[in-house]
Amino acid sequence: MTAPRHPNLTRRTAIQAGGVGLLGFGSNHLAALRAADSATPSPAPSGQRSVIYIFLSGGLGQHDSFDMKPDAPDNIRGEFLPVSTQTPGLQICEHLPELAKRSDKWSIVRSLTHPYNEHSQGHMVMLSGRTPMPPTFSASKPKPEDWPSIAAISGDQFPATNNLPPAVVLPERLIHRTGRVLPGQFAGQMGQRRDPWFVDAAPFNGTTYGAFPEYEFHHARGTENVKSLKFQAPSLDLPEGFTQPRIAKRFGLMNEVERQRSELDQFASTQQFDKFRQGAISLLTDDKVRHAFDVVKADEAILDRYGRNSFGWSLLMARRLVEAGVNMVQVNLGNNESWDTHGNAFPNLKDKLLPPMDRSVAALLDDLDDSGLLDSTLVVMAGEFGRTPKITGLPNHYKLPGRDHWGAVQTVFFAGGGIQGGRVIGASDKIGGYPAADPQKPENMAATIYESLGIPRTAAWKDDFNRPYHIYHGEPIAGLM
Repeated sequence: MTAPRHPNLTRRTAIQAGGVGLLGFGSNHLAALRAADSATPSPAPSGQRSVIYIFLSGGLGQHDSFDMKPDAPDNIRGEFLPVSTQTPGLQICEHLPELAKRSDKWSIVRSLTHPYNEHSQGHMVMLSGRTPMPPTFSASKPKPEDWPSIAAISGDQFPATNNLPPAVVLPERLIHRTGRVLPGQFAGQMGQRRDPWFVDAAPFNGTTYGAFPEYEFHHARGTENVKSLKFQAPSLDLPEGFTQPRIAKRFGLMNEVERQRSELDQFASTQQFDKFRQGAISLLTDDKVRHAFDVVKADEAILDRYGRNSFGWSLLMARRLVEAGVNMVQVNLGNNESWDTHGNAFPNLKDKLLPPMDRSVAALLDDLDDSGLLDSTLVVMAGEFGRTPKITGLPNHYKLPGRDHWGAVQTVFFAGGGIQGGRVIGASDKIGGYPAADPQKPENMAATIYESLGIPRTAAWKDDFNRPYHIYHGEPIAGLM
């Protein structure tokens, strides 16, 4: 964290400083706010490597995306047709035309496998990169004994850059429509203070799914339009009218903040906590940080490419955060298990899920390539599991059929970060039910991410008692790089 470079403190920044105190950052660090509002952000360090992990909560069907089975029986192959990509012999779903045009930039692993068919277990496995369940695992809530997420471990290995934490998750936490928070996305055994930073840009929505507002839908009812949904960057300003006199009246709250801080200090040194506090204060005055979050107001041409929806805005934010120096960005493309296509699967995928994903991921790859960041940024896309080979129906819930949960095999998408384009690693069997060649585990996917970030295979994270824990639990996937 660089020291403040400007001695002058503007009135606007002073007002913001009072608000920072109420947020828990304490009055003894207001000197950090002497960074002027117009301060020039520091460039990202040369040689930095980053990862964008696109997580499709709910589970993308491999048959209906990147591992089609056109010669299988009707009740397995589904309604979609394959389309040729730029890579000879490689076909994917007809509803992914933009990615098909860019197959020279990505490769796929068609043989990732784990034994779980339940959402919470699948999230734990694919977000932590660990196949066994934690000893005290609960499907209903995260627990302190859970495995740390890939994002949390990655963030623990790097310092902050340009006032931003090294690991960010956006645009929302993964929450089920019932309000149940899905396990696997937090720091778990590492301690809550090492959770990745969650950017809550999309409000919790327990009724609809997909990429609002353009592609908003309900799994059973079809197209929806909830006008209260609004994608917005996290506010780095104080609310209108929240001025110094009002803050002064609430100064007593700071005593409670300091009390809570002293309790936290038994887990983290004062110096470390103060560093985080100073960095959070500096967010108020860093133009590069503001730019990274202000995606809804991006240039019209940029929005046309990414899409004016939560998928497009989220991936544009991820691209800007990588440029600003963030090492690990997890992007949850779809709230509330959007990709859980038990029924009405083919119209929902065709009209509501595949188009915004195809468009925004293609725009992300183009943007990273054009800016020279693709070689140093690994893009990974996966869900918590695949879908069943056999098409099934739930007539009491859906008019049309779909596919159920299936951990036995799924396809994982990789691009950038040294990945050679146009490659297919592994294979599923003739009905897309199980790995038929080169099976890979979540541990291998996680190891690929860690290696791409430059984390040594001997690296470890340490708990609050200074006990070391291995980061790698598998080998990186051979043949990708």
